[in-house]
Amino acid sequence: MIQSMTGYGKAIANYKGKKITVEVKSLNSKALDLSTRIAPLYREKEMEIRQMVAKALERGKVDFSLWVEKEASAEATPINVLLATNYYQQLKGLSEKLGLKEPEDLLTTIVRMPDVMTKTEIEELEEEEWDCVQTAVNEAIKQLIDFRKQEGAALQKKFEEKINNIAQLLRDIEPYEKVRVEKIKQRITDGLNAIPNVEYDKNRLEQELIYYIEKLDISEEKQRLANHLNYFVETMNEGHGQGKKLGFIAQEMGREINTTGSKSNQAEMQNIVVKMKDELEQIKEQVLNAL
Repeated sequence: MIQSMTGYGKAIANYKGKKITVEVKSLNSKALDLSTRIAPLYREKEMEIRQMVAKALERGKVDFSLWVEKEASAEATPINVLLATNYYQQLKGLSEKLGLKEPEDLLTTIVRMPDVMTKTEIEELEEEEWDCVQTAVNEAIKQLIDFRKQEGAALQKKFEEKINNIAQLLRDIEPYEKVRVEKIKQRITDGLNAIPNVEYDKNRLEQELIYYIEKLDISEEKQRLANHLNYFVETMNEGHGQGKKLGFIAQEMGREINTTGSKSNQAEMQNIVVKMKDELEQIKEQVLNAL
């Protein structure tokens, strides 16, 4: 079963008043194109995170985000009570010494003093917290892969439909192919008979007709195209990671269809070839999204 490169995954973990959110999005790309936005506390683990994502997702344009939201109590900057008390005692003592009235907004003045509202602790990543983050990353990646599988199943169903349509169109050519040989012979013979007093060697004419018809014969193209159609289906069933290979097979299918069109000197056959090209073009558009 093939997978799509389009996917989305999101996971949330809670750790000591923190809400840790991991989000992963992917679109189609020829190779792995990974961009990350990681909260400062976890940036030291960026290489490990990149390796986890690259190993699991293989290919695609991937956007990875990891951010943290803290509870209000954890976000609030703590007041340095001892320092604030010291400032209060000093300001009160200064007012008494100078014989001044104690200001009504003394508290406002104190909280503006140096270091009273300064957060000085340095946050470090604990091993337990990192384990929690890893679990969230793996869960988000798993969700994205599940999304890719669902999209891949729909993609494979679409491919099978288009392959069957081309195969049916290939069978639809056969009646016209047999009839056109007789038409070619008849047209040439009628043309010769229309010329007055012309004499020609019937054996030589037969040889020339055979040579001409062989140049227009599409038996080999039909056989190769049928083989490519079967190979495309077999490759899809090999599993994910076959997107590029499917693209190459589609190119080969296109070559055989184009050659068939160039040899089809009959309107009905050319109309069928146009329909084949339309079906194949839809495959080529969608195969770009196959992993």
